[in-house]
Formats: sequence, C-alpha cells, structure tokens
Amino acid sequence: MTSNNPLRGWSARTAWEGRFDAPLRAFLRTETGGARVVLVAAVAALVWANLHVSSYESLWGTSLSLQLGDWHVTHDLRTWVNSGLMTFFFLVAGLELRRELDIGELRERRRLALPMLAGIAGMLLPIVIYLVINAGHPTAAGWGAVMATDTALALGALAVFGPRFSDRLRGFLLTVSVVDDLVAIAVLAIAYPDHPSPRALLVAAGIFGVVLLVRGFRVRFGPVYALLGVAAWLAVSESGVDPVAVGLVMGLLTYAYAPGRGDLQRASDQFRLFREQPTPQLARMARAGLTSALSPNERLQTLYHPWASYVVVPLFALSNAGIVIDGDLLARAVSSPVTLGVVVAYVVGKPAGIVVTSWLVARLSGNRLRPPVGWLAVVGVGTVSGIGFTVALLIATHALSGPALDEAKLGIIVATLGASLVTWLVFRSVGRLSPARRARALLGVTEGIVDLMLPVDPERDHMRGSLDAPVTVVEYGDFECPYCGQAEPVVRELLADFANVRYVWRHLPLTDVHPHAQLAAEAAEAAGEQGMFWEMHDLLLAHQDALNPDDVLGYAQQLGLDLDGFREHMVKRMGVDRIAEDVDSADLSGVTGTPTFFINGRRHHGAYDIAALTAAVKGAFASAKLRPEYHRRDPGPREGGPAS
Repeated sequence: MTSNNPLRGWSARTAWEGRFDAPLRAFLRTETGGARVVLVAAVAALVWANLHVSSYESLWGTSLSLQLGDWHVTHDLRTWVNSGLMTFFFLVAGLELRRELDIGELRERRRLALPMLAGIAGMLLPIVIYLVINAGHPTAAGWGAVMATDTALALGALAVFGPRFSDRLRGFLLTVSVVDDLVAIAVLAIAYPDHPSPRALLVAAGIFGVVLLVRGFRVRFGPVYALLGVAAWLAVSESGVDPVAVGLVMGLLTYAYAPGRGDLQRASDQFRLFREQPTPQLARMARAGLTSALSPNERLQTLYHPWASYVVVPLFALSNAGIVIDGDLLARAVSSPVTLGVVVAYVVGKPAGIVVTSWLVARLSGNRLRPPVGWLAVVGVGTVSGIGFTVALLIATHALSGPALDEAKLGIIVATLGASLVTWLVFRSVGRLSPARRARALLGVTEGIVDLMLPVDPERDHMRGSLDAPVTVVEYGDFECPYCGQAEPVVRELLADFANVRYVWRHLPLTDVHPHAQLAAEAAEAAGEQGMFWEMHDLLLAHQDALNPDDVLGYAQQLGLDLDGFREHMVKRMGVDRIAEDVDSADLSGVTGTPTFFINGRRHHGAYDIAALTAAVKGAFASAKLRPEYHRRDPGPREGGPAS
C-alpha cells in the first residue's frame, strides 16, 4: 500500500476481554460424569465388603500419622478420607455457590429466597419424620443423616432422567442442594463435635480473620491461602469439629468476577512483550498477567473440581459404602427405626418439604417469588433431592455406630435407589404430556435474568432471518476472529433449520489481537449504507486472511457498490460511532470475547456448534410459547434476508 492510499492508517483501539465460559454448564458436566464414577465406587465397596469384609475393614482402618517434632496427627485411612479429602469436595461446593452469588443467577438476591427456604424445609421435614419414627430410641441422635442432598449424584440422576434443555432446572437443584450442604456442615460442626475444644475453635476463628484481612488487601498469591487453609483445618480438627467445614468456608470467601477489560488488555500487552523478547522475567510477567485476569474462584474450580468429582467423592464412597448385606441385616432393617426413618425421610420428606414450601412461598408472596421452573419440574427437583448419599454417609458415621450405623447405611442406599426411581417416574409422566403442557410443566412462567443489556432495536441493529420471530439470536463478532469464521456456517444452518428465528450481528473488533478487525467492521458499515451489509459480512468472514484495505475495496467492487461512496464512507470513518456503540453495549452485557451469543436476551454459554445452539433455540421457543410478550411487537423494516 502506498503512502497516498486514502485508506492508509485505518485502525481504532478496542480492548479484548478473552472468552469467559460461565462455569455452571462445565460444573454440571463434571458432576454428572463424576456421578458415574461414584456409583461404580459404591458398588465396588459393597461387593468388596460382602466378599471379604476383613480386608475391607483392615485397609480403611489402617492408621496414618503426620508428625512434626512432638506434634502429630493420627487418624485411620477412612477418617483421612472423610475429614481430609472431603474438605476439597466442600471447597468446590462453596466456590460454586459463591460464583452464583457474585456473577450467576443468584446475583439477584430475590432469586435466592425461594430455593433457600425450599432447601431448609427440605431438611426440616425429613428430620421431623426421622425423629418421629425413632422417638424413644437412642438412634434418634442420627437425625442429621437425613438432611443433605448429594449434589453430584442428584445432578447425575437429573441428567439421565430430566429434560435436556433446562439449565435453570439444574441451577435450581444446585442452589437447593448447596443450601443443604451449608446447613449440614453447620449441624456437623455444632451437633456432632468430638471432645470440643473452645481454644482450638478460637484459633481457627483467628485464622479465618487473617484470611479475610489478606483477601481485603487483594493478595493473589495462592500459597498464602493454602497455608492459611491448612492451618485452619488443623485447628478445627484439634477442636473436635469435623474440619470439612473449612473447605466450605474457604470456598465462600473466594470471590468471583468476570475478567476485566483492563486486566485482559494488560495480559495481552505482557504476552506481546514476551513474544518480542522471550526472557524469563517477561515470561513470569506474562504468566502473572494471564493468571490475574481470571478470578481466584474460577482458577480454583478448574483445579479442584475434577479431582473432587472423580477422585475424592469416589474414594469416600469406596471407604464408607461397604456394608455386609446378609440375612441378619435385612431382617433387622425391615423393623429398624433407623432404616425406616432414613428411607421415609428422604423419599417422602425431602420432596414434600421442597414442593410444599415452594408453593407456599409463591402463594404468600403473590407470585412475586416463584420457582424458576414449572411445578412438575419442582416436584422432580424434590424427588431427586432425596439422593443424600455422600453427606448422609458422612454425618451417619459421626452420629451412629455399630449395627445402627450399618442399618443407616443400608437405608441411605435404599433411599438413593428409591429417590432415583421416583424421579424417573416423575419425568416419564411429564414426557407423556402434550408439547405445550410439557413446556409449562418444566419451564413455568418465571422470566430468567436478561443478560443482554441493550435490547435489540430493529431500527438500528443488523438483522437477517424472520424479523417477526419469537426467538432472537444476537452474536457479538469480529470479522478477523477465526472462531467467528467457524461459527458462521453454524449460524447459516441454524437459520435454515428454523424459519422463525431472527439473527443479529453486533461488532466487537478485537484489534489488539486482530489488526484488521476494525477495518473490516467499518467496511461492513460502509456496505450497509448501500444496503449490502450482509453481502459484505459474508465475504469478510469467508476471506478472513485477506482483510487489507485493497482487499475490502475489491470486495466492494465485487458486490457492485458505488466505489466513490464506499471510499468516502471509509475515509471519513463514518461507521466508527456505530461500531463503538456495539462495543459499549458489549461492555454493558459483560461480553468478554468473540463469538458471544445471546438467545432471547439470555447469554449462551459453552459450545456454539449446531447441536448446542439448536438445543438452546428449542428451549427459547418453549419459553416464548409460555411468554408471548417475548414476541416483537414492532418488527421494523427488514434489513437482510435469511442466510443463503
């Protein structure tokens, strides 16, 4: 390009925030996959214990000590698993709840009220049932074993038996189950301490105070928190309280946030410096910049969640589920108040407490507080919450011993199978309804959080597809982004498959990584002035490796545009303000990379292949049928037709 080329120097600085997948979908995938491993481990424990119980008990009863000078901690292997490794399980639960409170569904605090109350009632009613059945028996002390829901197994069962397109259903279950975990850990600490030591508890409280102080100074050095966490675990362990509570508290203290535009810009600049001068010092700076762009919550979940789901919880099941199921145990269990209390509490009490409380809250609040899903879906959440396997076994080992513990474990296993069967029946019955009634039963009429802060404007936005459609797909894209190029045929296929979907493109040129992105966006706007936006859009994405000024002029000529008008538009940069508005709207909506999709105002997280987008669009159609107000009242002038 020569110096007298009027297009020389086109550029505009925009920032980049990198891709930010919301962890909920990934969290659910890991939990459901881990559930299969937990089931295998539980079956293996039962087989092992019934084939050779002495070797089973001998292994898990093996003593293991940690010693430093005169100080030492000694537990058997089962206790190290239950109180040591399970700390990481509850750390992950605390991290996920904190993420939901900071940037997820629960950032609107009113949405927390109903699942919180439902979760509490889903614990209180089973406790009452258990205490009534065990009244007058020493086994009444085992009431804590019927409180909590096993998040991993419950989500796994929901993935198998429930609908395929409702993340809100899974999110509702996750909130209810984590509330269970919070209260269960508190009960474990308060109701079942072993030789409580107030001095050790005060030391633990002081350590947590130091954690808060360090957190307040925004210290990001992970080993500091690791050392404080270990110190708190040891202090709580010495106090007689089960130290798994430390994991939950540390998780709740770990804040979550979406990557900031400034942080990502600095990370990008530091990496560029390293690319130009690859020295160890710049490598450390680039690594630190990349790390600091992500929240500690996200980093810790990525690190610990797979280990918790695929190692810790299966080991817990392997070490605790092994009981000898013989004629004597079965004969005792038939009349045992422990077994009966556990089964009835979980299979009947859990769903009754959750469903009835949800209905009462909605009714008493005049439907201002409603479940995020339909009422049959609430029933399904209630029944699947009767799977209390992991935490139920954990509390049972503290509350009971001897034959009563075996009877409780058998009841927990039977309740897990019974709750799974009832959940299958609930969703099987939903599947027999007509499509409209099934959608209402599963989705309800509660509107989800709208993530797209700037609504679609037919007078302003670039649209193609059916403009009076009930479902709108908005993409924030960059013409030089290779992922946007990969998404383009997926969008075309989506529009071909669904005649009543409208598609909106909004600009987000990431010029710090794509130097021609701004130029391409302005070229599309210049073509749009002559009614050829989509034609230019398609050419730019089809030729992402050729976006120089001469290239875009060639595309304009190929489309038969008025070249003088095109050049004038480009030289005067008449599209800059329009593009900047899109970038500003991306900031408002928390868009952190390209491509980012919104479907009926709700951000689409995860994959953008045809299967994932089709499932999301089908879910949006189902919701739109229940809420006609989602239909556009004023479709406005048609700018572009469907993709060809």
